[in-house]
Amino acid sequence: MMRKWFSLVLVAQLAALGVVTAASSQEDMKDIKDPAFVVHRRAPAVFAHDAHNEKAAITDCVVCHHSGKNGVQDKTTSSEGTPCSECHSVVGGQNVTPLARAWHRQCMDCHRKVGKGPLACGDCHKPS
Repeated sequence: MMRKWFSLVLVAQLAALGVVTAASSQEDMKDIKDPAFVVHRRAPAVFAHDAHNEKAAITDCVVCHHSGKNGVQDKTTSSEGTPCSECHSVVGGQNVTPLARAWHRQCMDCHRKVGKGPLACGDCHKPS
């Protein structure tokens, strides 16, 4: 009886360890990609999401993941988890910033504002 109980507890612990290991092994975002870009002029921008946010002391997702309507950003409602191309098409449109320009403005404008971070194309778009 004791041996059966021990085996059951051991199996349960191993199963729990497997779940924790799987969850902790999920990789941090390593680059910026969007399914809307079928043809790439450059390699996707290298971007270690969690490391960047830790170094930049960004704790509020809406700093980067804004929402908005009719060409006006809403910095009070976050859009994380939603592809940027859901609002920004590759070619843009009336009151819609094209996808690549939206990314460049989001990242580079912030880098210019804080006086840190890459600004040259090759600093982010590194061939693999």
